[in-house]
Amino acid sequence: MAERENRGRGRNREEQAPEFADRLVAINRVSKTTKGGKNFGFAALVVVGDQKGRVGFGKGKAKEVPEAIRKATEQAKRQMIRVPLRDGRTLHHDTKGRHGAGKVVMRTAPAGTGIIAGGPMRAVFEMLGVQDVVAKSIGTQNPYNMIRATMNGLQAEQSPRNVAQRRGKKVADILPKRDEAPAAEAASEEA
Repeated sequence: MAERENRGRGRNREEQAPEFADRLVAINRVSKTTKGGKNFGFAALVVVGDQKGRVGFGKGKAKEVPEAIRKATEQAKRQMIRVPLRDGRTLHHDTKGRHGAGKVVMRTAPAGTGIIAGGPMRAVFEMLGVQDVVAKSIGTQNPYNMIRATMNGLQAEQSPRNVAQRRGKKVADILPKRDEAPAAEAASEEA
């Protein structure tokens, strides 16, 4: 009786887990030449995210396309990272990422800009839940290296809260003062 209850609890826990969206970025037919001829297989590159600040990528190889996609999706779910987002829509600061010959530049953007990024980078931002970002890939056009460079840049992303905590300060001390410019103009008008 106790075993049945435990099994039921495990199933409920899986059902309550956040649902992930996935995006197939690239699929490639690969072959291995053997004594008996060529053996064909498929390699898949998949990006997975919850569209609320978590994203991961994975690659899988198999004889059939659906199996390769399944393997890639499983690996992506295991390798997810959390990225802090400003207002749940854009990055906190501009950042650069790099992997091999792949270099990417990611910049914050005001509301309404949308995702200005190409190919594999766009898939990463959509799965991450970013709505406004300007990104550029410099160097390689290999989707594997572009995604790795993008993930490298996103891992360097830090929220003001984390920076303030590390420095032992308040968040208000870290962020630039936005009210200083209007206050200075008002003081000059009064004089």
